[in-house]
Amino acid sequence: MLNIPSQSFPAQSSQQRVAPSGQSSRNKVALKPGHSLMDWIRFAKSGKDLTGLRGRLIEVTQEELQKHNTRDDCWTCIRGMVYNVSPYMDYHPGGEEELMKAAGIDGTDLFDQVHRWVNYESMLKECLVGRMATKAPAAVKAIIPPPPPGLAPPASVAPPPNKDSRPRFDWFQTEATVHLVVYTKRKIPGSGCATVDLQAGVLRVEVLLGKMSYMIHLCLADQVEENISVHTASSVGKIQISLRKQSKGKWASLGQPQEFHNTFLCKKDRAVFYRDCVLLSKTEVNHNTRVFRLQFPRGTIMHVPVGKHVYLKAQIQDTEVVRPYTPVSQSLVAAPPPTQDSDLYLMIKVYPDGVFTPHLDSLHIGDRVSVSGPEGAFSLRPLRDVTNLYLLAAGTGFTPMARLIRLTLQDIDTIRQTKLLFFNRREDDILWRHELGVLAAADERFQVEHVLSEPPDSWTGRKGRVDEAMLKEVLTRPDGSRCFVCVCGPAAFTEITMGLLKQLGFAEEELHAFQG
Repeated sequence: MLNIPSQSFPAQSSQQRVAPSGQSSRNKVALKPGHSLMDWIRFAKSGKDLTGLRGRLIEVTQEELQKHNTRDDCWTCIRGMVYNVSPYMDYHPGGEEELMKAAGIDGTDLFDQVHRWVNYESMLKECLVGRMATKAPAAVKAIIPPPPPGLAPPASVAPPPNKDSRPRFDWFQTEATVHLVVYTKRKIPGSGCATVDLQAGVLRVEVLLGKMSYMIHLCLADQVEENISVHTASSVGKIQISLRKQSKGKWASLGQPQEFHNTFLCKKDRAVFYRDCVLLSKTEVNHNTRVFRLQFPRGTIMHVPVGKHVYLKAQIQDTEVVRPYTPVSQSLVAAPPPTQDSDLYLMIKVYPDGVFTPHLDSLHIGDRVSVSGPEGAFSLRPLRDVTNLYLLAAGTGFTPMARLIRLTLQDIDTIRQTKLLFFNRREDDILWRHELGVLAAADERFQVEHVLSEPPDSWTGRKGRVDEAMLKEVLTRPDGSRCFVCVCGPAAFTEITMGLLKQLGFAEEELHAFQG
């Protein structure tokens, strides 16, 4: 029996990321009655032995792992930990087939392709078998021999990139202020690439540069005020964070480095960081959808770029549950205030039989919600050469489109037409229908067309579900045009629509599927 400390198993945030944009999402399957996420949580806490080891934790060799590869005896390894996932088969939204792909093997890569953001440590902690056996150093050397003289090392142990291309930072001070300057060594957006958190004297600055993340993480040398200012010089790639000292005087140093200080890593390798936000208001959009307004804590400056999402995290029946949501603007039609509103607005559909959204809807004004920083692979760069933008949204898949519509009409002159094809079941499901109509009437460059799968007799618009004939009619390619298509909705809708678009001749670089 292994003596594995209990702190190895509480829910961690490092794996809670959504699948990369370029990868297809799995289809959900119809679960049997009594097999929802909440049912699994109850079952996992029933006290039943879900591992078959009567509470023991063992060290698992590669040979032992491979033996457990059947539906009724299915072990898999995720990041060095082995789980018996047989009890979870009937509860898995992706179905038995998806879990069996990782039967008896290391399933980390398969897991990361679809739901890296899911907190599997919390979901499967009652299924934990133990750790994978570590290999002796000699065995590792035998697997990866040193390269012959004059040859480059293998890719797995390749040297780090040229340090001159890495961002760097500097700092300076006056008697009353201290300033941290990050030099990204490349052009950056005017806002959104830097998130600043100051909590209990610890300063955390994360700069997102494409798929990479540059981190400054310091316990400051002395106390500072919570009012922080951030100034960005986009063209030269410079970000300055200014702080006001609580007591005047010179600091001998900026502070003590913390974990990951001054590191430049792939974003997916960085732990997701959460801060507690305050629920300020809930506004009804339609019969089952609300806009939740959240306020960041003092000391936090965060702007979520267009097309990016955040994760909300909550403890529900002692299980950590995480869900991705895309921010919207306060209003689709009204212009933003002169001073940019720093609060976070999330348009969320409340499912009565769900786990997370009923919990969120039950919160009172003043309650707190854990919110991550910006996530997602969407980039505005391809839109700079686009003349016709098509947005295909189903249900709350509209949320990433909302800010994108405003941006294209206000800031991207090259886009001559933006068209939204909005799929819903019934009329009362349409989000911001009035606002979309007002916007279309006010700007001839924007068009919206609604499609209902369960229309009333009085409905005169499009009916049915997405199909090739409908897309061929709507997604025209005028001579000399350069088109781009964004898709978002339930997993099945996204997968079907992306397949149809490729059949119609749209290339990969002309498509983007929002995930989550």
